[in-house]
Amino acid sequence: MDEIVKEFLIESSENLDRLDRELVKLESDLSSKELLASIFRTIHTIKGSCSFLGFLRLEKLAHAGESLLSRLRDGDLVLTEPIASALLAMVDAVRRMLGAIENSGQDGNEDYADLISRMAELQKPLPPGSAPSDQCQPYSALSSAMNQPENAPARQGNQEASSPEVPDDVPPCSDSAAVTTAPPREPPTSKMTADASNPSTAGETIRVAVNLLDRLMNLVGELVLARNQLLQFHNRMPDAGFQAVCQRTNLITTELQEQVMKTRMQPIENIWNKFPRTVRDLARHHGKDVRLEMEGQNTELDRTVIEAIRDPLTHLVRNAIDHGLEMPDARRRAGKDAVGVLRLRAFHEGGQVIIEVSDDGAGLNRERIRQKAIERSLISMQHAASMADRELFQLIFLPGFSTAEKVTNVSGRGVGMDVVRTGVEKIGGTVDVQSADGKGTSIRIKIPLTLAIIPALMISSCGERFAIPQASLLELVRLEAGTGIEMVHGAPVYRLRGRLLPLVYLNAELQIDPRAPAATADCVLNIAVLQADGREFGLVVDDIIDTEEIVVKPLAKQLREIKAYSGATILGDGRVALILDIPGLARRARVISESREHRAKEAVFARESVAGRGSLLVVECGDRSRMAIPLSLVLRLEEFPATAVESAGTQEVIQYRGQIMPLVRLSRVVSGIESRSEGAESSLQVVVSGLDERSVGLVADKILDIVGEHPRVEKPFRRYGVLGSSVVQQRVTEMLDVPALVSTAIAGGDEPPS
Repeated sequence: MDEIVKEFLIESSENLDRLDRELVKLESDLSSKELLASIFRTIHTIKGSCSFLGFLRLEKLAHAGESLLSRLRDGDLVLTEPIASALLAMVDAVRRMLGAIENSGQDGNEDYADLISRMAELQKPLPPGSAPSDQCQPYSALSSAMNQPENAPARQGNQEASSPEVPDDVPPCSDSAAVTTAPPREPPTSKMTADASNPSTAGETIRVAVNLLDRLMNLVGELVLARNQLLQFHNRMPDAGFQAVCQRTNLITTELQEQVMKTRMQPIENIWNKFPRTVRDLARHHGKDVRLEMEGQNTELDRTVIEAIRDPLTHLVRNAIDHGLEMPDARRRAGKDAVGVLRLRAFHEGGQVIIEVSDDGAGLNRERIRQKAIERSLISMQHAASMADRELFQLIFLPGFSTAEKVTNVSGRGVGMDVVRTGVEKIGGTVDVQSADGKGTSIRIKIPLTLAIIPALMISSCGERFAIPQASLLELVRLEAGTGIEMVHGAPVYRLRGRLLPLVYLNAELQIDPRAPAATADCVLNIAVLQADGREFGLVVDDIIDTEEIVVKPLAKQLREIKAYSGATILGDGRVALILDIPGLARRARVISESREHRAKEAVFARESVAGRGSLLVVECGDRSRMAIPLSLVLRLEEFPATAVESAGTQEVIQYRGQIMPLVRLSRVVSGIESRSEGAESSLQVVVSGLDERSVGLVADKILDIVGEHPRVEKPFRRYGVLGSSVVQQRVTEMLDVPALVSTAIAGGDEPPS
């Protein structure tokens, strides 16, 4: 009997999740007989099961809902706001009763007589000749936004058991409040939905307990550790037979690891499926019209990551509706559609998952954030005046920070955004905020696919070995003794391709050897260029060992409060290595900050580079035109397929490293001619340069060479984009004014200023 009740709870929870979604869809698609029939069948199934198991109070509540749905299905009633709210309240009540059954074996002792009476009252027809009140108007007359084709609800698959995280006392608001879900570009089909629609596949899937998958994952982790140990012996023993066995074991272990990882992967729609109901209830609570759009529901993450980001994403959705989107009247006055748009987007990028939560609201109020931070003594007035937008926006994640005028049961306590950053960084992710006045706010979360087995760079310092997650690693730099290190405000920096890179000496930061900076000043330096919170810094280590996949083990309680470490792993030789927490290490070293003096110093170095310091990159534009770029202003050399070029207005752009990068065709802009291959090229050779953290791609016909000459610049033919001309490699070569080109492109065009 216990097993039967357990199956009943699992199936009923899934049915309730489906009811939540379908009732919200029905509000936007009143003519869908299929939706009504599906909702009726679902509640009928729950009623029949609880009757069989003897849960009489639950059966009575489900029967009242079934009766109301029957009148809707038969066309005797039309769906109104009170009916929809009553049915959703019934779903919440059934969910609470299921929770009571799971905890105590009984269906609770709460009294739902008022709800049952309410549903019975809603079934009564109006007296002859009486006019319906506003609250009895069908939904088709409530909001014109719901009748638009683009607002038709998205078909979504099943999800895990979850309940909408909105206050129980949220009342229904004005009839104008509405929430719809826009169709995704790629409608997802989960394994569960496939089984339901195709009986032939029903026998191909089984239910597996989560703890069994966790144990299987732990065993695979131990196997990976044993494989790593075996490979160390493989490198030292020349026996051909032994090496063949090692290679075979390595292949099998890798394949087994991949397959077990797939069993733990779940689509992000398992979280997103609850948001239509959450958005619907919050929109009504605030009297707002909201359209929810979701893209990338099929994006898969490890189960542990899914669970870790559930609360942060819920807080972001609630915050966007509460603070981000304006009231309908305010939107109309601003020239916007009265219906606000909340977008959820997920996709893979660089071995990680990017989740974007964006709205088209009013945007973050910079002055209000700055004033609140000063009032709470979080920053000084001088610091506040010099803060860049990016640094200012990060203040909203501080504990207790809120710009709300008053505390409500939804927000205002300054807890939500702190939970977002803490939860994301706990799993090795980052959070970034972008906002534009009157256009909205976008919050981007970057998280790893899994927390169990990750690729890492192994390094050593003072004989101790550490692991750096590859998700935080940008590149490796090796410096000869005494080259390139400078001091800015007493802090060591390295000028990497024209921009200042703050340096953190790992030995000193972890207090392994406090004398490390002075002691290694005249030694060869190994620098791991890392990224934390959108800022780059260089971690100076003694030695770079190798890259390998490591099994992440949680830290002991005594070490969890040390912000420099995120976990531990066991190496192939049986030794333990700590995994560095890169964002925590950056904050500990105080490199995640941006001051006016630092930016000014960086600009000075850029100007000195333009004046002729360092090597030159020579490119060809047109049949005979050669141009030179200071190598210190070159971030990367890339080659892109021509099909990757897109347009933003009149500006050519390309998606690059999570940003939209403008393209500047040097032949067209500087020389006033079309590229000899433009329109027919299969690929583009691009010099990536940057200014103020924005990248711009300079498109050349051909990248020729890097030269170490320091020619004298003559200026007889000065024009836009060109500083002058010189003789480089015995050829006349024009010296590009890169800052001017980059500034113009970032400002929104590739045409010279008039």
